[in-house]
Amino acid sequence: MMNKKKYAAMSAAVLLASVSLAGCGSSNDNASNNASTNAANNGSTNATNDGGTNAGSTNAGTNAGTNAGTTDTPKLTGDFEVQYFVGGYGDKWWTKVIADFQAANPDLHVKALGGPKINEQNKPRWIGGNPPDFVYIDGPELNDRQMVEDGQLEDLTDWIKDAKNVDGDKILDMLAQQPQQFDGKIYNIPLVLNSWGIFWNKALFKEKGWQEPQDFQQFLDVSDKIKAAGTTPFIHTGKYPYYINGAFLYPAIVSANNGDYTVLQDMAANKVEAFESEAVKTALGKIVTLRDKGFIDKASIQINHTDSQMLFLQNKDAFIPNGLWLPNEMSKDIPQGFDFGFIPSITQDAGQKIVANTSTATVAIAKNAKNKDAAHAFLQFVFSKAQASQWAELSGAPSNIKGDISASNAPSFVKDAAKYLTDPNTIVIPTITFNADVDKAMQDATDALTIGKIDPAGWVKRVTDVVKKVAK
Repeated sequence: MMNKKKYAAMSAAVLLASVSLAGCGSSNDNASNNASTNAANNGSTNATNDGGTNAGSTNAGTNAGTNAGTTDTPKLTGDFEVQYFVGGYGDKWWTKVIADFQAANPDLHVKALGGPKINEQNKPRWIGGNPPDFVYIDGPELNDRQMVEDGQLEDLTDWIKDAKNVDGDKILDMLAQQPQQFDGKIYNIPLVLNSWGIFWNKALFKEKGWQEPQDFQQFLDVSDKIKAAGTTPFIHTGKYPYYINGAFLYPAIVSANNGDYTVLQDMAANKVEAFESEAVKTALGKIVTLRDKGFIDKASIQINHTDSQMLFLQNKDAFIPNGLWLPNEMSKDIPQGFDFGFIPSITQDAGQKIVANTSTATVAIAKNAKNKDAAHAFLQFVFSKAQASQWAELSGAPSNIKGDISASNAPSFVKDAAKYLTDPNTIVIPTITFNADVDKAMQDATDALTIGKIDPAGWVKRVTDVVKKVAK
């Protein structure tokens, strides 16, 4: 899932979502910050379903409007195609919301195009200028920045300013994280909020008497005890290094930069001096500390996300950097009694604030969409509180709609994450998308660093060589 690129950060209101959320991989193909993009090969196998097959639901939104700010509009007709990637969040919500929308618009023919390989399957259509009307930007083969640069997405800047959902609420006012802007314009809207972080098994820690860490020194101290007990402290996904970058390195950089995340934004803007900063070098040094203490499972370098997650679930490794989609993605393999512990970051020094590196998966309308009225109406439909709650409960992750999820049926680990994300003492990094080539260079360099092939200076050299090329 390449970055489930999804790389980025969610706003503090993130977990004020009245829904739950989760997912493997962030949402863009190469943006290692997006979280929902990770479970590239997980989830439903249906490639093309007719959205009307389950149209028996009577959810909110029966008056889904086609114009911004209105809910009383002409009925929708014709064909309407929705493309959605199925990864760690599963497809239960998509099946439900599409059925709800079809029921609310019986004269519209909704075609659902979903599956773990749908992005790859539909790539020729996007290249050929004949894309589906509506797209969920998550998983491999989709990168929001690249789609914008290639002129594939509709400019929503003017529409979204006053657009209201089917309940009459202004959409922008309801978003926990605002849309990312590309040269001052808006092309996609965050639907999912995810936070990278560190997971452990609360039940195992309680049994062994191990302390759950709140800062880097506590993490090192308990890892010493874990290693002494015969368990490897830390495993990561070496085949997809954006996991360790998103959950460990980027929060460490922000902490080392006195809690100021603009250093990551400068990196995303390809400013060489940002990569050469002391904050980056200090953060890289923390990976070296894990490596030199023998805390990193040697199997990490060659395995993918599901393999590393299986070893973690088998208690072969105590900690794993991952996203909130992890429990949902591995739901069929979770041992009885396993209790997920989660903290957004463990790289802060004692007394420093926790750093939440959030990411989003977004939705957009194709510039060449054939049914833009239906696409706008669908946007108004999905950004309702009712659908937000359903997202949280059906996907196991928070949605980007503000709201209190404490009384919802969201999983306990999502509620734990919400406590951090709504705490004023948490630094929440907004969504940041790196250049695809630079992102890949950072991933490869981090892998090399974890196994001692390079030192922090070598990491900086490798990455800045690429930055200089793409910045020309």
